[in-house]
Amino acid sequence: MMEIGNALPVKLEIQKPKYLNSQLVLVFMKLTFNGAVGMVTGSCYLLETDKDKILIDCGMFQGAKKITRLNYEPFNFDPKSISFLLLTHAHIDHSGLIPKLVKNGFRGKIIATPPTIDLAKIMLKDSAMVNLNDTEHENKRRLREGLPPREPLYTLEHVKKSYRLFHPVDYDSRYTLTNELAMTFHDAGHILGSSIIELSAKEAGKEHKIVFSGDLGQCDTPLLKNPAIIKNADFVLVESTYGNRTHENTSMREELLSNEVKNAFERGGKLMIPSFAVERTQELIYYLHRLDRDGILKENVFLDSPLAIEATEIFNKHMKYFSPQLRKEFPVPFSFRKLKYLRTSIESKKMNRYAKPCIIIAGSGMCTAGRIRHHLKHHLWDPTSTLLFVGYQAEGTLGRIILEGAKTVKMMGIKVAVKAKVKRIESFSSHADLKGLVRWIGTLEKKPKRVFIVHGERDSSKKLEVNLKKAGFRTYIPALGERVVLK
Repeated sequence: MMEIGNALPVKLEIQKPKYLNSQLVLVFMKLTFNGAVGMVTGSCYLLETDKDKILIDCGMFQGAKKITRLNYEPFNFDPKSISFLLLTHAHIDHSGLIPKLVKNGFRGKIIATPPTIDLAKIMLKDSAMVNLNDTEHENKRRLREGLPPREPLYTLEHVKKSYRLFHPVDYDSRYTLTNELAMTFHDAGHILGSSIIELSAKEAGKEHKIVFSGDLGQCDTPLLKNPAIIKNADFVLVESTYGNRTHENTSMREELLSNEVKNAFERGGKLMIPSFAVERTQELIYYLHRLDRDGILKENVFLDSPLAIEATEIFNKHMKYFSPQLRKEFPVPFSFRKLKYLRTSIESKKMNRYAKPCIIIAGSGMCTAGRIRHHLKHHLWDPTSTLLFVGYQAEGTLGRIILEGAKTVKMMGIKVAVKAKVKRIESFSSHADLKGLVRWIGTLEKKPKRVFIVHGERDSSKKLEVNLKKAGFRTYIPALGERVVLK
């Protein structure tokens, strides 16, 4: 265990666990990093006081097999002992293990913004279906190898039980958890409903604050508001997904997308865009809507993702959370005449025989599952096709393997040659880059006792740490499973 506080020197020392007694009033909280350290998935942080245990996020591990196996490990805490789960946003790497938590006895409150709750419900339902399908395939392999069958992480029944635990709290509304603890959600500008969590704790007549950035969005995007500015905090956990790079200018998004669309259509093939169902897909639809309005988009756009279609309908329901500029530009920004929905697998399969150039947007965003894999199977080997990445590709995912230049990939039981043109637009990221992260932390009026750098691969976290230290911040990059005492 590590102790962090004013009396500690800048150099941190890892200490053996101590049994703390309630008379040590200097102890603020104990914090355990159960995910999203050294990686960008599996967000889950456990905060403990002498009376309560609170989780911030409970995300699924995604990526290479060595990472996804962590989903099947037991929680290193008792789910029955958790009083509250504070959910920063609906992405599966932040919410995906909630039904597993419920399956193992959690019955506390899940606190989230109204849009996050609506999005999490459809995403968890989809996750359960994907998990059941994957488990069926895995158990066929296990049967052939004489291994015992694997139980699914959770079922639809567990998902539905989790629905009853959600409790909505809107932005900038202080919510009392206990006599000692209160929280406030602030807009993170990452996806619809995403939040920065400001947690306040009373101790010995004083109030202390710990801030969880969640996933921070970029500034000056057309859909969402900028991430909220936090004025003060004793401790900060900040994400570092893109802590080692600077994005292309966001103002270039439309031009870059327009060029890729034109080039793909000139090649005469299909433009395949793997996209996350929530936010990235709707952002693409918005820009394609603009291209259609301006007469640039000449062919149809097919949204081949039931989850993304459901998410788009939720976006239309929660228009008040979007930027005023967007609402002024389009009464219905996420729909236009050339956009076609493919709701069923039969409709999706018909695209294999579609002879004209077109755009296909399908999940999953990292090509780890979903209908995009079927389109890759049928078109990745075609030199007239184009594969365009517009989102982060985690280590070990099929998307990352293709992006790093693989000539052939193994997927769905076969080897597929990569002959399609592979392109990437980085400015579509819904994460703040290095400059954005440093700027956000720099708005604090007083430097916190410690900035914990999380939610990033090691190189990204280290680069952000170097820049924050230059700016005078005391930082620390925790390890998976590490526990610290905040003093």
